[in-house]
Amino acid sequence: MRKIILLLVALISLTNATAQIRVGKAILPYEESRGDVTLKLNGAGMRQLLWIDLYAGGLYLEKRNKDAKAILDANETMSIKLNIVSKFITQNKMINAVRDGFQKATFGNTKALDERIQKFIAFFSEAIVKNDIFDLVYIKDVGVKVYKNEKELGIIEGRDFKYALFKIWLGDEPASDAVKEGMLGLQ
Repeated sequence: MRKIILLLVALISLTNATAQIRVGKAILPYEESRGDVTLKLNGAGMRQLLWIDLYAGGLYLEKRNKDAKAILDANETMSIKLNIVSKFITQNKMINAVRDGFQKATFGNTKALDERIQKFIAFFSEAIVKNDIFDLVYIKDVGVKVYKNEKELGIIEGRDFKYALFKIWLGDEPASDAVKEGMLGLQ
């Protein structure tokens, strides 16, 4: 009996360690380790065009927070995960969406960020296909590390860059209201 109880405890622990959530056709983990920091899924939402799911966006924080402004202003490790679920998201469409997002996030005043935006856009130099996963990880006092399918592409320094980048999804004019509400846990 004791062995059975220990086995059940072990199985429950294993299940919690690999816990995931389904967002449309995407599967996002509840937790991610980034260096010595464990980030928890704050919330997630699906970007749709008409009735077609395009990508799931998840926001990972150390502590849950529903205040977009506080998240944008925070100088703490956090990340956004973008899980591409449609063949309609292409390299060119992603680049155009990122450029448009930075224009909206900065009210057209990208001058201080232009060089870093170009470096960020260069991370999309390879084809983007269905099931690609991008992780945009802000590391406190450092900058944004970008990953594609768990391969590190590079880092963009500066908290001001993180602010503008995360504002694409969490700002007053987000890329998708559904993704913003989902990331903030409001859905």
